[in-house]
Amino acid sequence: MPNLKEIRNRIASVSSTMQITSAMKMVSAAKLKKAQDAITAMRPYSDKLSELLRDLSANLDGDTDSSYADVRKVEKVLIVSVSSNRGLCGAFNSNIVKQSVSLLQGEYGNKQVDFVTIGKKVDDLLRKRHTIVSNHNEVYDNLTFETVAPIAEGLMAHFTEGRYDRILLVYNRFKNAATQTVITEQFLPIEAVKDASVQQGAADYIFEPSEAEIVEQLIPKSLKTQLFKAIRDSYAGEHGARMTAMHKATDNAGELKDQLTLTYNKARQAAITNEILEIVGGAEALKN
Repeated sequence: MPNLKEIRNRIASVSSTMQITSAMKMVSAAKLKKAQDAITAMRPYSDKLSELLRDLSANLDGDTDSSYADVRKVEKVLIVSVSSNRGLCGAFNSNIVKQSVSLLQGEYGNKQVDFVTIGKKVDDLLRKRHTIVSNHNEVYDNLTFETVAPIAEGLMAHFTEGRYDRILLVYNRFKNAATQTVITEQFLPIEAVKDASVQQGAADYIFEPSEAEIVEQLIPKSLKTQLFKAIRDSYAGEHGARMTAMHKATDNAGELKDQLTLTYNKARQAAITNEILEIVGGAEALKN
């Protein structure tokens, strides 16, 4: 059994850790509320824009085409992996790395696969063995549509200039504070409407000024919004995961502290009992 001083030092260490994890939990809870409100407010707009784009593509005739919908034989793939800049959020970042590597080794095992990383954690882990085209850790310093738009424009340029045949997004979709789902989403090329019922039921649009100009303006805006929503989802999920992880860490630290306190009390009681026995033994020896 460790001595009393060692147990006291461990209790003090665990108490200090518990204060830190509790403070981090409260900070993440405050940030989560703001991030959750932002992604909740954005989803209806993003979904409606995607629906509009889908209906629009169903109405376009064969003469109107977009370079963003150019389906080519897949030989070169770019995966955009979105993580956080900081850790202490459970399996949040490792799940993104696992999914990204799984795509590289599985579906695209015989293709050229490169990465664009958004977030320091996924960049640190993937850079050791894989090709990183660019990294955008700084986007979290000021997460706005204006800061994300240039990243989306860069991805669009990679595709339209033929450097990559397919671009995928891998990110955590925020569901609630305790649940984040890893999503693999095709960014480019734009997937055409395959459901005949959707095509037949599409709205009858009157294009002004022209179909080509509408497509030229709407598709880039939709792609920028898609990327912004993915990063917003990941940002909210990060704080939810960190809040949950710090909550569990605080509970575990509390349980460990209780166990150490019980062990300390038992050790102290045993030490006191031994001292009493020694005193009694000494007194009996003096009598004899």
